[in-house]
Amino acid sequence: MASSREEFSLSSALDYEKKWITKWSEAKIFEADPDPSRPKFFICVPYSYQNGPLHIGHGFTFTRGDAYARFKRMQGYNVLFPWSWHWTGEAVAGTSERLKQGDQLIRRVLVEIDGVPSEIVDKFTDPAYISRYYTEENRKVVKAIGFSVDFRREFYTTDLHPYYSRFITWQYLTLKKKGYIIMGEHPVVWCPHCNSATGDHDRLVGEGVSPEEYTLVYFRMDDVYLAAATLRPETIFGVTNVWINPNHQYLIIEVDGKKLLISRRAFEKLSQQKKNIKLDSDADPRQLTGRMVEGTSTG
Repeated sequence: MASSREEFSLSSALDYEKKWITKWSEAKIFEADPDPSRPKFFICVPYSYQNGPLHIGHGFTFTRGDAYARFKRMQGYNVLFPWSWHWTGEAVAGTSERLKQGDQLIRRVLVEIDGVPSEIVDKFTDPAYISRYYTEENRKVVKAIGFSVDFRREFYTTDLHPYYSRFITWQYLTLKKKGYIIMGEHPVVWCPHCNSATGDHDRLVGEGVSPEEYTLVYFRMDDVYLAAATLRPETIFGVTNVWINPNHQYLIIEVDGKKLLISRRAFEKLSQQKKNIKLDSDADPRQLTGRMVEGTSTG
């Protein structure tokens, strides 16, 4: 096992800081054990995502949490301040996939910007290895800064850490039992390739993109309804004609017993949202030109 001095091999800017960090570690002054004689206090800062080195923003956030932890100790509290690492998310998986596909740009970023040794970059095709590598590197930074953390309670997300996963399961079941959460549906940005929802910081591209809500306006054409998507449904009162693209592919589908005419692209998107869609037949846009339709408001 490495000694305390070996453990803090990343040098602080000032010698006296390294001296006191080492003494704190040797004295174990930040390790919190049960103590019924003192009030308990728990604090944890937002988990840093392990897809790269820590930066100044992490230092800003962590320092605020550390300052409060120290303040509560001075007030007599038995403070538990664990450390956590965020391993879940698609940015790590995306890096892995891009390397598998031979992406030279991501390889250069890892070596030239993140400082990853070139001889181990090929191992980054394993998402768990990526997270583990950055966790090991970033832990040196956290310890060199001197945050008042009980590293015995260190954890990371994903089911690779069964104890943390059990905690999350307990947390959700407890909140559900108390009626604070329910299972339902809500719009998300969806990746059909990964077949999963993607958060803003999980995407390789498209940060800031959010779901757009369209209203389907039905125009009756015999026993089929042409479904036109719009962001401005209030303008339907001024509709005089309906345009279709003769170069696009159109389909007739059935939803809740109603036949709709939509584009193939719309069908692909709706299929990711609704489970009761049935494909009826193709529709030739050339045969639709010149047909009469009835508007929903004018009939």
